[in-house]
Amino acid sequence: MRGRGRGRRAPRKALPSAVSEEVTIGEIGHRGDGIAQCGGGTVYVPFTLPGERVRIMRRGERGEVGEIIDASPQRIEPLCRHFAQCGGCRLQHWESAPYLAWKRDQVIAALAARGLQAEVAPVHGLPPRSRRRAVLAARNAGGGVELGYHAPSSHDLVAISECPVLTPELEAALEPAARLLARAPAFRGELRITLLQSDNGTDMAVEGGAAPRSPDALADIAAIAAIGGFARVTWDSELLLQRAVPVQRFGAVAVVPPPGGFLQAAAEGEEALARLVLAGVGEATNIADLFAGCGTFALRLARRARVSAVEGDRVALAALEKASHMPGLKGVTCLARDLFEEPLREKDLAGFDAVVLDPPFAGARAQAEALAASTVARIVMVSCNPATFARDARILVDGGYALTRVAPVDQFVFSPHIELVGHFQR
Repeated sequence: MRGRGRGRRAPRKALPSAVSEEVTIGEIGHRGDGIAQCGGGTVYVPFTLPGERVRIMRRGERGEVGEIIDASPQRIEPLCRHFAQCGGCRLQHWESAPYLAWKRDQVIAALAARGLQAEVAPVHGLPPRSRRRAVLAARNAGGGVELGYHAPSSHDLVAISECPVLTPELEAALEPAARLLARAPAFRGELRITLLQSDNGTDMAVEGGAAPRSPDALADIAAIAAIGGFARVTWDSELLLQRAVPVQRFGAVAVVPPPGGFLQAAAEGEEALARLVLAGVGEATNIADLFAGCGTFALRLARRARVSAVEGDRVALAALEKASHMPGLKGVTCLARDLFEEPLREKDLAGFDAVVLDPPFAGARAQAEALAASTVARIVMVSCNPATFARDARILVDGGYALTRVAPVDQFVFSPHIELVGHFQR
């Protein structure tokens, strides 16, 4: 056993010296950075566009723009004064048409890398001010609290009071949210803040630090919440106050999601995804919804079919189960199950004529392998990662499925992230 004596700290690895170079941007990589070739090899330059000639300060494979010598005709004025400081958006400076075409090309390239070809629809674009869910960080700053996003590739916090990506209602909640946090006991490090626009006001979930307990602080928080239009405030899932039930509607079904729970980032994006899911299952009457969350698709599907909703997050599943008793649904069965560790196997899938699969960023390799061995007629996969989508799609195609359609949705406006839906048939 090693002793606990004080050892010599390993020396920090020195950063490479900065080198001034002039480069031409050839393309935009999948993370949204411009890519150029220079004497030192490939260099990645954020906030640039294809064809631009720029002077950069290069450190290794990273470059920082010093001067744009020849700007692209596709370059536009960013909407936000925090652009290039805040890490929330990478592509606000790009015209909409080439930006959306680039996103479609990223999907095509991911499929091609796995030897797949399919009809890829034009990207369904969303406007600014459509994001109803935001995850931010908060830090103590002297006499108050700063609320914002991290700078690109950094732990530095960029405090914001406005954000053109968010809905107007959510943007208006930023300032009162910071004032509310300032009434909590002093904290070190960062808090994680999830703001969600609900039908009845802003739903705010705080993680980290210590919740305020004093009567004066709670009274102040209640006053701030009333003025700021907050429906619910929770702290590490503990209810701090609730002025109204924070309802979300999945189609016609009202759901109260758990504090800080996952929902699709934009209501319009969710509707676009839901239409694609409903089209993909066709006339199926018995559907399994895997990674069902709190019912984004399951509750819509249940208006026309029997649905078995499977989800590993028991709190999210409880919200789904409670909402599933609404009249007009054909029946929803809820099953708590970790589909990474225990995917539905061939015998579990027998009897389903369609499966909806909506895994997280890492995809669902094990579940895709089990589906490839099944006799399910139709599969609809929703993904926020073209690379893992293509990997899992390859598994399904090798198992006998045809990938008949892929439709991207630009739910994360101005970012390199891409949401997509794929239709598979035996």
